Amino acid sequence: MFEVVNEDNKGIRLRGRFDATQVNKAARIFNALQNSATVYFDDLEYISSAGLSVLLKTQKRLKANGQQLILKNMSKHIREIFKYAGFDMIFKIE
Repeated sequence: MFEVVNEDNKGIRLRGRFDATQVNKAARIFNALQNSATVYFDDLEYISSAGLSVLLKTQKRLKANGQQLILKNMSKHIREIFKYAGFDMIFKIE
């Protein structure tokens, strides 16, 4: 199961498994972002290349307007995926 919850002023919370079957659900929320946003990974168990793609497209679009995604509370496993993909150089990870 996967949930992507826009918590208004608090940011976006990802829960469960973010894979190719969930891209459209997540893209609707991420495509609506116009300003910098914090994405919380506390409850994310898995992210596939399709999930990474949604985040990367959002980051590129926001950066073009001087904004960014801030990624927080990643598990060691998820952080390693970002590192191996080179995304630790693209995103602000806290």
